[in-house]
Amino acid sequence: MVKRLVWSGLLAGLGAVASIATTRAAAMIWRRMYGEDPPE
Repeated sequence: MVKRLVWSGLLAGLGAVASIATTRAAAMIWRRMYGEDPPE
């Protein structure tokens, strides 16, 4: 039971970190391509 909760927390945490990293990478590419901030 505890291992399942830890596993769920780990997946959620890694998913959040991956989402943030992907968003930042996409924004950096957008700025280099267009020289402006990406649309909201």
